[in-house]
Amino acid sequence: MLIPLPESPEALANASWPDIAGFYETLATIEVAPEQVAAWVATWSRLEELVEEAGTLAIIAYTCDTANEAKESANLRWTAEIFPKAQEQQVRLARRLLDFGYTQPGLEPTLRNFRTDIEIFREENVAIFSQLEELTTAYQKIAGGLTVDWEGKQVTVPQLQPFLKDPDRGVRERAFRAGSTAYLDRKDELSTLFDKMYALRQRVARNAGFPDFQGYAFKAKHRVDYSPEDVAAFHDSVEAAVTPALERMMSYRRQRLGVDVLRPWDTQIELDATGPVKPFSDLPGLVEPAKRIFDALDPELGAQFRRMADEGLLDLESRPGKAPGGYCTKLAFRGVPFIFMNAVGVPDDVNTLVHEAGHSFHDFASHRQPLVWQRSVGHEAAELASMSMELLVTPHLARPVGYYSAAEARVARIEQLEDILASLAHIASVDAFQRWIYTSGEGHDGAARDAAWLRIRGRFERGIDWTGIEAERIIRWYRQLHIFEYPFYYIEYGIAQLGALQVWRASRQDPRNAIDRYRRALALGGTTSLPEIYRTAGVRLIFDEAGMRELVDLVEAGVWELRATA
Repeated sequence: MLIPLPESPEALANASWPDIAGFYETLATIEVAPEQVAAWVATWSRLEELVEEAGTLAIIAYTCDTANEAKESANLRWTAEIFPKAQEQQVRLARRLLDFGYTQPGLEPTLRNFRTDIEIFREENVAIFSQLEELTTAYQKIAGGLTVDWEGKQVTVPQLQPFLKDPDRGVRERAFRAGSTAYLDRKDELSTLFDKMYALRQRVARNAGFPDFQGYAFKAKHRVDYSPEDVAAFHDSVEAAVTPALERMMSYRRQRLGVDVLRPWDTQIELDATGPVKPFSDLPGLVEPAKRIFDALDPELGAQFRRMADEGLLDLESRPGKAPGGYCTKLAFRGVPFIFMNAVGVPDDVNTLVHEAGHSFHDFASHRQPLVWQRSVGHEAAELASMSMELLVTPHLARPVGYYSAAEARVARIEQLEDILASLAHIASVDAFQRWIYTSGEGHDGAARDAAWLRIRGRFERGIDWTGIEAERIIRWYRQLHIFEYPFYYIEYGIAQLGALQVWRASRQDPRNAIDRYRRALALGGTTSLPEIYRTAGVRLIFDEAGMRELVDLVEAGVWELRATA
């Protein structure tokens, strides 16, 4: 190292910005001879590892326990104080690196991203990003604190999930309404929160010279391989290719259930099972089969997952005070991932764990790259890793390796394939909604947002009767944390889902080759372009209707093949 640095992230656990600023200042001002540039870059990379991991540990601690005031304070210290100021210094050091004229194999994508970051950086936005982090923390606290009374017990909203699969339609309806009501009771508060987020994001965009936040977000996310026009084409392709398939699924579901109209609480019950499929009943029941599944898929991947379980890098069960959703994040200094989720004992929990494990395998593979920036990829590549993993494990879901009997595994696979189509429609809804919010000029108004959501949702979601429960349909967007916390981070799921379906298609012909190509793509990290990462995995980016329809037909055929084996 060119300058002394802390020995570990733990040394920075209680740091404030002045404790860290000096390291950046030294790197920005120290004399660097030409032969020292490589050491300077390595030192900066190590500093980023230390700072990133220290802050990530604070974020993990808070999302695991949003009711803890000390953890909330530490989370805000990192997300609202340290990280925005560190980002300012990162732009400063990026300018110096570019001035050095330094490069090495696999660094060009990073240098291109640095040029973009410098181009859009505005000092006045640093304080705005701090305010946005505070609002994000407020959203997490509200959502993480929501509970409902269920049969005399206070349970979290995720813990209602099993009851949405109950054979008793009345139970399903009560669970659906209870989960919606928890958010409806806080709707005004959440809407006001979003008003503030919207105004701040539009200010960020205008400060950086963009007419709206969509233009800024595309640039900030380094989206150079596709455009807003491509994404609009994606929406159109979903409407043309996916929505009709979903209507057919909903019509079949209505007939099988023997109901006059399909209601939203009828969409999750497993049609092909004699009762709700419960893949596990406790935490070991979730983790132990996962170990065996990954061992069977690839021994090295199995060893990596076992390491996470052994080293306490999994927090999986739902509980009061825990933030909603699921994520995999990396501890950049140690080179290990961490998985967070809210498991309640339903098949979707298995999919979530496998999905996040795909991210973790990506983190393990890319950590072999020498510099911290070379290990980072855009979400389009990151989600290809996770969504492909959901499909690659399907041959191993049945016992004795996995969670299910042969009949249950068939049910779980049908549900998974149907969910893929439903998720593509949901992704298009969320992304088109965000596009409207930030480009229409009306996104500052809560009533207009709600009306737009209903209109856009109706474009992609058909075959379900929402008569009399329009408020519950509206509240769905308030439950989508990405819209609040990570604006414009959602289309990546759709792009990656189409890539994952191509990986799955290849794996049905040659499983070993598909997994080998998948792992080679993960190992590239951020050293090459998005199209090249996809090509390495044996897939392509798809926005067109024909390409999408081909994959939708594959999924539909898979559902009917599985049903025919019953």
